[in-house]
Amino acid sequence: MPGHATPPTAPELDGWRHVYSGKVRDLYEPVEPHPRGDVVLVVASDRISAYDWVLPTEIPGKGGILTGLSLWWFDQVEDIVPNHTVEAPIPAAVQGRAMVCRRLDMFPVECVARGYLTGSGLAEYRESGTVCGIPLPPGLEDGSRLPEPIFTPATKAEVGEHDENVDFDAVVALIGEEDATALRDLTLALYARAHEIAAAKGIILADTKFEFGRDGEGRIVLGDEVLTPDSSRFWPADQWEPGRAQPSYDKQFVRDWLTSPESGWDKGGDAPPPELPADVVARTRDRYLEAFDRLAKH
Repeated sequence: MPGHATPPTAPELDGWRHVYSGKVRDLYEPVEPHPRGDVVLVVASDRISAYDWVLPTEIPGKGGILTGLSLWWFDQVEDIVPNHTVEAPIPAAVQGRAMVCRRLDMFPVECVARGYLTGSGLAEYRESGTVCGIPLPPGLEDGSRLPEPIFTPATKAEVGEHDENVDFDAVVALIGEEDATALRDLTLALYARAHEIAAAKGIILADTKFEFGRDGEGRIVLGDEVLTPDSSRFWPADQWEPGRAQPSYDKQFVRDWLTSPESGWDKGGDAPPPELPADVVARTRDRYLEAFDRLAKH
């Protein structure tokens, strides 16, 4: 719905011109030609979104956590696919939460890998026994591990709109069979690597999404952020119990509070969400920090 995103305030940065803001990230281009070529500056803010709204309350330090975790994961998977980051100075005002990146021609597809059944996949499975048209065995529950990871793409939506789950044939129709197959294979290879790394640190990577683009040399390149609590479901392995919602390292505290009587907010209405209480902000920040510490610091 229009108006579901609060217009963000992006900082002014010397040498860079603000060109776009998404739910969480601000995008800049260089004012003068950049020594590293056609690049953009991607700044992760402390904004947080839920239910297609950008919330009025920020989570302190969240942008730095997302950026640090993405950079760490890029290093873990660079032998599978190149990424869009380049070595270049970062403006002091956004140090620690920004990346200079090659400009890519992005594919209009959210590349989602699922190894466990939950979220929108669970809702579809309960209706039809499938996820994005892929048949799954009967008897699976919320949190069940799938027989093998599956590629469940979605079409990208504008800020304030829902991404729409689609089947593989729809991706082929959108970008062609060769590119669709390449994105599927890369997505599943990245998921397998990340699932293995996370499992060794006591974390289940239930699902995640990637975004890919093509660079000036025609290569498929991994872009956006990767394998953060904003784009992935991370569950504590020692608390995994199919048949219920799983504890997670993400913004579930925010979602739960917004839909509770305490918030007084109607998720189906047109009124924007209220400010988050301090304890919800603190608990959400703690979960993001714990995910970063368990994954990238050990």
